Amino acid sequence: MTTQPPDPTQVLPVALSTLRKGEAGVVVGIRDDHEELGDEVRSTLAQRLLELGFIPGEALEVVGAIWPGADPIAVRLGRSLFALRRREASAVMVSPAAATAR
Repeated sequence: MTTQPPDPTQVLPVALSTLRKGEAGVVVGIRDDHEELGDEVRSTLAQRLLELGFIPGEALEVVGAIWPGADPIAVRLGRSLFALRRREASAVMVSPAAATAR
């Protein structure tokens, strides 16, 4: 049995909160294991993000951040613009893509 080396073109999902202004990605899922949030908040947060449209396959782009602290961040999802706190954005897992030209 031989093992295949990892595919260098395969990009691992990262938290939306790690993307910077101008970076884009595609939603791959919502992480529901946020340790700093209580159980009720976790379920509510995951449900809220899904209801807002952060569903697998949706393209998004980080369009801004408030300084200092870069919290919240502004995210364009389709034709909508959302302000997410860093802790909320860290629950959204994305596959990073090249920045889009606007």
